[in-house]
Amino acid sequence: MFDTLASLTTFATKHPLMLFVLAVSSVFATLPGGGAAFAAEGTGKKILVAYFSHSGNTREIATQIHEKVGGDIFEIKAVHSYPAEYNECVQVAKREQQNDERPQLATEIPDMASYDVVFLGYPNWWGAMPMPCFTFLEKYDFSGKTIIPFCTHEGSRLGRSVRDITRLCPKSTVLEGLAVRGSSVKSARDDVAGWLRKLGMTN
Repeated sequence: MFDTLASLTTFATKHPLMLFVLAVSSVFATLPGGGAAFAAEGTGKKILVAYFSHSGNTREIATQIHEKVGGDIFEIKAVHSYPAEYNECVQVAKREQQNDERPQLATEIPDMASYDVVFLGYPNWWGAMPMPCFTFLEKYDFSGKTIIPFCTHEGSRLGRSVRDITRLCPKSTVLEGLAVRGSSVKSARDDVAGWLRKLGMTN
C-alpha cells in the first residue's frame, strides 16, 4: 500500500490515529528488551524461566533471559539449602549425585500445564545438573512442552545435562542449550541475545 516511507508519513499526518500507532510502535522499539519481549509474547506461547542457583551466577543469566523473552520466572529451591562454602557444597552435590538422590523442593509451580516453553537453568555440578533439577523435572509433566536448557560452568559447559533432560522428559522437545562461564555472566548479554535470536525466541 505504501511504497515509500515518505508516502506512509504523509498518510499518517492526515490520519491522527495512524500517527498515534506509529508513535507507540517507535517507543516499544526503543525500550530495553521491550521489542524482543513483545516478539516472544506475539508467538502466543506462554514462557517460564525456571532456574536453580547457588552462587547467583545462574540467577543472573536467568534474569537476562527473562528480560528478553518475558513470561514468568521461577527459582527452584531445595528444602535443605546447600553449604555456602564452595568445597563443602560440591561434596554434598557429589554425594547426592552418587546416591541418585531427589532433594525435596521448597518451591512449586501451581499450574505447570499452562506453559508451552520452559527455560531451565542450573550450574554444572560434576558434569550434570544439581539433583534438585532432577526432582523438578520428575515432579511435573513436560509432555508436549519445549525445554531450553542453559547453565553456568567453569570449563565443562553443559556436560551430560542435555542427555539427562532428554531422558527424563522423552515427550518434550529439547532445544540447543547455552553454557556461560560463571566468571563471565555479567558480560554475557550479547551471547544470551544471540542465542535467543538463533532459537527464534526474539527478533
